[in-house]
Amino acid sequence: MKNSLTWSADLDHDVVDADDNEVPASAEPSTGELELAERASLRRIRGLSTELADITEVEYRRLRLERVVLVGVWTDGDAAHADASLAELARLAETAGSEVLEGVIQRRDRPDPGTYIGSGKVLELRDIVASTGADTVICDGELSPGQLRQLEEKLKVKVVDRTALILDIFAQHARSKEGKAQVELAQLQYFLPRLRGWGEAMSRQAGGRAGGATGGVGTRGPGETKLETDRRRIHKRISKLRKELAAMRTVRGTKRGRREANAVPGVAIAGYTNAGKSSLLNALTGAGVLVEDALFATLDPTTRRATTPDGRAYTLTDTVGFVRHLPHQLVEAFRSTLEEVTGADLLVHVVDGSEESPHEQVAAVRQVLNEISDEHGSEVPPELLVVNKVDSVDETRIAELRRLLPEALFVSAHSGTGVAELRQAIADRLPRPDVFVDVLVPYTRGELVARVHSEGEVVDEEHTPEGTRLRAKVRPDLASALEPFTG
Repeated sequence: MKNSLTWSADLDHDVVDADDNEVPASAEPSTGELELAERASLRRIRGLSTELADITEVEYRRLRLERVVLVGVWTDGDAAHADASLAELARLAETAGSEVLEGVIQRRDRPDPGTYIGSGKVLELRDIVASTGADTVICDGELSPGQLRQLEEKLKVKVVDRTALILDIFAQHARSKEGKAQVELAQLQYFLPRLRGWGEAMSRQAGGRAGGATGGVGTRGPGETKLETDRRRIHKRISKLRKELAAMRTVRGTKRGRREANAVPGVAIAGYTNAGKSSLLNALTGAGVLVEDALFATLDPTTRRATTPDGRAYTLTDTVGFVRHLPHQLVEAFRSTLEEVTGADLLVHVVDGSEESPHEQVAAVRQVLNEISDEHGSEVPPELLVVNKVDSVDETRIAELRRLLPEALFVSAHSGTGVAELRQAIADRLPRPDVFVDVLVPYTRGELVARVHSEGEVVDEEHTPEGTRLRAKVRPDLASALEPFTG
C-alpha cells in the first residue's frame, strides 16, 4: 500500500529523479532487488513522538529542548527490523534530551552517497521539517562530511548522525576523569574530518602584496586559515589525551595485576545498554551503584568484591553498555575499560527480557567483544547468558525466550527471582584451585591459613600443638607460599 508521504508520480513526474521511479506496490521484486516503490518512499514510523500532551508534565522539556525528526535508510532485513532500529534511535534522542516529532524511513539498496536519502527525497524531508517545526534532523547512520554538509545546506537545519548522538550522550554521562577523557578523545576523532572553514576569509596571515609589504619572501599566500589552526589544536589535544589515557591504562593494569596476583577470580558483567547490568551488580553484591532507566547510564566501570555460596572470593565488574553500530571511535577510546571484559575469568552477558528482539542484541554485543578480543590477541572469556527483567514479561514470553535462548538463566534483579541460582552458576563456572597441599602451618603464620580459607578449598583442618594442619586445594601461587611447611 502506498504511503501518504510518497509523492504522486502523476503530480511530480517532471521532478522525480531517475532512481525514484515508482512501480506498483504489489509487484514482486525480481532477482533479489528491492521493490522500487518502497525504495522511493519515505515511510512514517508511528508512535515515536515524545511531545508532551499535558502541560503539567516536566515543564522544562517544553522550555526548548531540540525538536528533532528522525530519518533512517532501510537496506536489509524486514520492516520490523528497520522499525526497531529507528525506535532505538528515538530512545537515544530522548536520552540526549531531544523531543522526537517524527520518524521516517526510506528503503534503498544503499544510502545515497551524496545526501544519504537521495536528492529527490531531501525536498520531501524539508517539507516535513518545516511542517513539524523541527530544528534538528538525526540520521540513523554515520554520515560522511559531504553528506552532512549537503543535507544541512538543503534542509536549512542542523543535521546530526547516530555517531554524534551517541557521543553526546556519553559526554553527558561521563563522571570520572578517565571517562571524560575517553569521551573527549572519541569526540575529537569524530569531529576532526568534519571541521569546516571558509578559506581565505579566515586567513591568519596577510597574503599577496600585503604580505610582501611587511614580511617579504615566505610570508605571502593565504597563510594559516582558522580551519588549519583548529586542526592543529585538535591534533595536539588528541595526542595529549592519548598520553593521559595510556597512563590511566597503566594504573588500571596495575590494579588488575594485583587482583590476579592475589588469585582473585574476575567476573565481568557485559551486555546491551539498559539491560539491567548495574541492577544485577547491586543484587549480587549490594554495591549501591547508580541504576537508571536510561541508555548508557553507566560509563565508568565499577568493581566490587563478592563471594560464592561456598565462600570463595571473586570480583564483579560492571562495564559500559553496548549498542548496535557502536561508533568505532568509542571502541578505541574505551579500549582500556573494555579490557576488563576480555581479561575476566567469566563473562556474565545480560540480556533485557522485555525487548522484542533480544537475540539481535546478543549478536551485537558478541560482535563488539570479538572485535576487541581480535585487536588484543586475546580470547573472549567463557560466557554465562542471563536474561534479566523477567518480572516485566508474562509466562508466554518467558517460554518463548527459553526456546530462543536455551542456554540462558532467567532472573529479575528487581524482584530477586533467580538471583540465588545465578550466584551458584557463577560459582560453578569460576576456575577452582587445582594444587593439593598437605601442610602444617605454625600459628605465627595465621595469614596463610586465612588465605587458604578465602582462596582455596579446605578438605581437612586440624589444630595441633605445633600449628594448623591443612589439607586443601589451592592455586599455584599460594601453594608456593605454603611449600616451606609441607611435611
